Amino acid sequence: MANKPRIALAQIKYFDIHPEHNLQKIKQYIRKAKKNNADIICFPETCVIRKKYLHSNHQFLKEIKKECKSNNIWCIITEDFLIESKLHNTSLLINREGKIAGMYKKINTYAERGVTPGRKIAVFKTDFAKIGIVICWDLAFPLLFHKLKKSGAQIVFCPAQWAYEKKAYERDHKKNELKLLRSLINSRAFENLYFVAFCSPFRNQEDLLCYSAIASPHKMLKEILNKEGIIFADLDLNETKKLKKIYPGK
Repeated sequence: MANKPRIALAQIKYFDIHPEHNLQKIKQYIRKAKKNNADIICFPETCVIRKKYLHSNHQFLKEIKKECKSNNIWCIITEDFLIESKLHNTSLLINREGKIAGMYKKINTYAERGVTPGRKIAVFKTDFAKIGIVICWDLAFPLLFHKLKKSGAQIVFCPAQWAYEKKAYERDHKKNELKLLRSLINSRAFENLYFVAFCSPFRNQEDLLCYSAIASPHKMLKEILNKEGIIFADLDLNETKKLKKIYPGK
């Protein structure tokens, strides 16, 4: 494993190239990540198609896997998948050979009709680090992140579509929700002394936060807000080993 893997988050604009899917954009950003020497690229939650669900043999998924193989890069794709007659909000981890190396079914759903919650945490060994995967509302559950730490995660990816409830605030709804979201990302990273990578879409939706970030235990390494783009960070895995010696009990 590399001591300083480079990760990429793609805050892509949803469905502006094609009204029904993001296939072309996903393939484009996979190539961008490879051009910048990233080991892995993560896309936002439900990033592939609009209104429908995917299955394991879907042509779009085959093309994404082929793009990963052509560019020798890992990728996280999250979408609603029909698995054994049940709909799950699912992240797929695709390896450099274009094969499915792992799967995570969202445990903590948020008012998602017809979606069956998952039951198992997900930590995977890659050639650059041990990574955990969660999805969106999972970010609000510290125990889940602690379990990922216990399973050896060094980096946790969180694809998301983070919408806020206006009724939660008297005013400055979006500003206050952004403060809350940043604090959650920072807290999960510090509590567990690992890296957290949170990836959102960019879209014109009033109650959606278009914000993505890569956090170390002590600070935000990279952020992107209210625009489409890709961010990169080189993660020093030795840094977290040193911090574990500094903070007792962690």
